[in-house]
Amino acid sequence: MRRPLPLLPALAAVLLLTACGSERAGTQNGGVGASGSTPRTQVTQPAVDGVRITSVTIPSASASPSASDGGLVKAERLPTGPAADSGISAAYEVTNSGTEALTYTVRFDFTTSAGEVMSNERVTVRSVGAGRTVRGTVRPGEFVPGSSPVTTVKVGEVTKVPADEAPTEAGVCPPSGVRVSADDGDAAMGLRVVGLILENCGDRDYTVDGYPQVTLLDEDHEPVDGVKIFKGSGGISTVTGFDDPPRPVTLKPGERANAGLMWRNTTGFGTAVDVPYVRVRARSDAEPVMVTPHLDLGTTGKLGVSPWRSTPE
Repeated sequence: MRRPLPLLPALAAVLLLTACGSERAGTQNGGVGASGSTPRTQVTQPAVDGVRITSVTIPSASASPSASDGGLVKAERLPTGPAADSGISAAYEVTNSGTEALTYTVRFDFTTSAGEVMSNERVTVRSVGAGRTVRGTVRPGEFVPGSSPVTTVKVGEVTKVPADEAPTEAGVCPPSGVRVSADDGDAAMGLRVVGLILENCGDRDYTVDGYPQVTLLDEDHEPVDGVKIFKGSGGISTVTGFDDPPRPVTLKPGERANAGLMWRNTTGFGTAVDVPYVRVRARSDAEPVMVTPHLDLGTTGKLGVSPWRSTPE
């Protein structure tokens, strides 16, 4: 069985790009960064799952930034303050060496010399065609006043899903008329719960009856073996709504439903299982959507799925 790479579920910021050959894309958080007088350092660090930082701009009062042994960029005595005033930015490129169009979500870490993360920005690069490269620029979010200076920018983590299975961005309704997404999840004493959200963004009623259909996938988007999926809690824990009997839920345009995934990440004998991708169908005839909640299942081998239920207004 393959061992998937760990991921983070939260999306801090989104940049929407479309691949078409080798392109120059827009800049996150507005603007390219520093002026022409600010030093920009070229970077030769290796790509992380097809994503590579090509240059970094970090203004310094006393020294120009330079590449470290690990390919990261560092400088001394950098200014603090809001990112819009700092001039810090990183140019990057995303190259799809696969055989199908992919949508990438990338976490970029802006850290201090001690490794403290001052800002981690998530960028979504949509529909990068096979053999294509998309380029863009990312800037950090606003820093807390008096925070330590940023000296390093690097690629943190990368997820990539087939472009035709990627969750649609806010404000865009797919042809199916429904949007499926996953929330940031909740954790308490080893218990993990991630919510699945179904939104009717179309112009007609949409009915679901029962449980969402889920398939657990590894880093290569292949099915994960050794995990039993239960309708309901499966005895994992007592959580409100998980063992309610399923019933039809009809969503009018603009209404939502939710379901949940529940597991424990405890470990014992056996091999721990991490699941980076989950393919979700709202009902049997629905188009699949691949979400990235990172199910760190430990060695329990159990996942509970709750039925769809209406989301209160």
